[in-house]
Amino acid sequence: MMSTPHLRSHDQSHVRQEWDAVADNGLHLEQDVAKELVTALNSEVSGLYILFNQVRKHYWLVEGAELTLISDFLEDAADRLTEMTDDIAIRISALGGVPACGPMGIRQHAPIFIEEAHHYDIRSSLERDLDGYATLAVQWREHIELADQLGDKATSELLRRHLKTLEEDAHVLDRYLADDTLVLRNATG
Repeated sequence: MMSTPHLRSHDQSHVRQEWDAVADNGLHLEQDVAKELVTALNSEVSGLYILFNQVRKHYWLVEGAELTLISDFLEDAADRLTEMTDDIAIRISALGGVPACGPMGIRQHAPIFIEEAHHYDIRSSLERDLDGYATLAVQWREHIELADQLGDKATSELLRRHLKTLEEDAHVLDRYLADDTLVLRNATG
């Protein structure tokens, strides 16, 4: 692996498993099946990581008439995203993989883009959050189908359980963005 200035290089004798390798697993899934699932799940972890950071940023910056309501939702949503990330990363490990982490790993697998660091109005921020949730939900449905096809019911069930949470949070965001909530852009100018 080529070293880059922002990465700290450790003594290779301490490496137990290369980041993009899949080892034998205690679940007795064939290695090619596990590798395919690890790749899919690393995409989930990467997307969750980006969405968590975006939702958390919006929580820090939310302001306006519905501050408390939206702030409470975003704080709880970030906690749910963290729980999902942990559960899926643990499953990746059980499958013999190494969960995506760090900027390079996240960017390599992420299905969504990182929002620029600016402070945006809450309506456009929530619209991007909703888009992130929707993008992940679509991908998760595909990966549930993949896990089913590969015969991994445990991964399928894990994704199904968390898909429900993603969809519920997306529904709340969609309701916040309805015309009768939040000040519309054209109402202020």
